Amino acid sequence: MVNWATFAVVLAVVVIMLGAWTRLVDAGLGCPDWPGCYGFMTVPQSETHIAIANTRFPETPVDVVKGWTEMIHRYAAGTLGLVVFGLAACALRHRRSGVPFKLPLFIAGFILLQGAFGMWTVTLKLWPQVVALHLLGGFTTLSLLAVLVFRLRAFPAAQSTSARVTPEAPSGPAASASSLARLRPWLYGGLLLIILQIALGAWTAANYAAVACTDLPTCQGQWWPEGMDFRHGFDITQHVGPNYLGGQLTAGGRVAIQVTHRAGALLVLAYFGILLAWIWRRNNSRELHGPVRLVATALATQIALGLGNVLFHIPLPVAVAHNAMGAGLLLSVIYLIWRHHLLPQAQLSTATHTTIMHQEVTA
Repeated sequence: MVNWATFAVVLAVVVIMLGAWTRLVDAGLGCPDWPGCYGFMTVPQSETHIAIANTRFPETPVDVVKGWTEMIHRYAAGTLGLVVFGLAACALRHRRSGVPFKLPLFIAGFILLQGAFGMWTVTLKLWPQVVALHLLGGFTTLSLLAVLVFRLRAFPAAQSTSARVTPEAPSGPAASASSLARLRPWLYGGLLLIILQIALGAWTAANYAAVACTDLPTCQGQWWPEGMDFRHGFDITQHVGPNYLGGQLTAGGRVAIQVTHRAGALLVLAYFGILLAWIWRRNNSRELHGPVRLVATALATQIALGLGNVLFHIPLPVAVAHNAMGAGLLLSVIYLIWRHHLLPQAQLSTATHTTIMHQEVTA
């Protein structure tokens, strides 16, 4: 089951990348209906089918390339849904053996909601609120699947550990665990910052604001551009339709979104720069050095890709990689938190096992 869960994580990353690709090539409405394409199960390609499709949707004539881009994304998302439902069924079947089953069931329910947002993305003509929530739903699905993998991999170890750990534990490791526990709120604060920054990125993409600033480190030659319209840029009550392909915000609104996204990136960089350095220097957190390196690498790569987007004017491979690395950064932070949760248990288990061995030798 753990192998299938790992496959689901990889597939979720692929779906996120395909979603980014679909948005970036303006193929979000490559098929104006859902779940089919112009009323067909695949993209119409013959002259007869194209004529029928254009009659059904005269306002959106068939573009075969964009249609296939959208449908490949849908096929990948549908495959991910089937894998998740299979995981839920398997977990439910083996629940009596202690395999976690509530989380797979929750992910399966969330996949249904994510599918609904995928439908509304099309039927509401790329309404920014729905597009942003759909993107966040993809990252949420990925995060939940990653946590499931962590729990499944820890499941056999937890069973063997519980079989040999005694109720008593030395005070030294307990004190160490207490010290590490004080780090936990800061880790969750960092996770919250990452989520907010991803939400800003989703809002930037949904409103086509990525090209609002084409220079660095300033925006349009100014540190604080004139005419920024935050009220319009972050208006979540804007009406539905008729069609948001290409965006409908004013230039001032898009600049406000882009500047906010940049400010968020600087905040994330400063926060994690301090937090990771703090963790690295703590003598009782050396087992976290691997995850710390992982987060630092993902963060540095993500910042570099963000700068590359601006300097090279949103090249498609760099923009897709920026979305993928956003997922990678999120997963690396979740992994760091997971390892932090396991660290006190590992210390207590090791100390207790050492005590038992010492008692056996002296006996």
